[in-house]
Amino acid sequence: MGRFEITEKAIQRYIHSLKEQEYAQGSIEKYVRDIRALKKWVGHQKLERQTPVQWKTYLLEANYQPRTINAMLSALNSFFRFMGWEELCVKYLKIQRNLFRNTERELTKSEYIQLVQTAEQQGKHRLALLTETICTTGIRVSEVKYITAEAVQAGQANIQLKGKIRTVLIPGKLCKKLRKYAQKQKIVSGEIFLTRNNRSLSRHQIWAEMKKLCTAAGITPSKVFPHNLRYLFARTFYRIHKDVARLADVLGHSSIETTRIYLISSGTEHMRQIERLGLLT
Repeated sequence: MGRFEITEKAIQRYIHSLKEQEYAQGSIEKYVRDIRALKKWVGHQKLERQTPVQWKTYLLEANYQPRTINAMLSALNSFFRFMGWEELCVKYLKIQRNLFRNTERELTKSEYIQLVQTAEQQGKHRLALLTETICTTGIRVSEVKYITAEAVQAGQANIQLKGKIRTVLIPGKLCKKLRKYAQKQKIVSGEIFLTRNNRSLSRHQIWAEMKKLCTAAGITPSKVFPHNLRYLFARTFYRIHKDVARLADVLGHSSIETTRIYLISSGTEHMRQIERLGLLT
């Protein structure tokens, strides 16, 4: 039976491969973090055929969420295939699709507005506008860099991801706000959302700045993160247009099944739907 070793050299080659495939930086970091977690768990020992299965069992016993476990296994399987270690690939947990979303993570429109207003009140104008931009366009946090002075001038941003290009329209009212902000920051070309040193904002910085607003805004921290703004955009878009295929195109999803996950209703809304059935005597 073969034994396999996860080396730093192999990880770096894998990172290079993901970059060539134009994976988002956040995705690459997540994959590598999961691979290194397994490497740390096995210590100085080499991997054997049963090691990934034992890792999956460990994660279950450590009370990791099933979806988290599957995401970690996905990263490992991707790495194993890259290395030609197909025999190490492990099966995913079978999870029944949820009918409703956890209310503790459901960001409402009113909470989103409160978040923006709080940022403005604290003088965090860049964060307020960035929050509005993500929620109004439905872009990923990794796609913020495509919101440029040129894109605002054209009223649309051309986003490149994994070899695909999609056009994201920027609403007129948002364009006005972005132009005003760019003029104040003396930005005439390139990215609009930059650090004080004129560097791109990292996803970690954006996430951290949003989290800091929670207490002042009176919003549960578990609801506040960039991707939840994308979820809010998707749910709002679907309520108006009722077109999941069109929404998939807007969000840049290659599968409508991915888009359906965004449209899962909250537990409260699901309960109202059940009560409306009128089956209780």
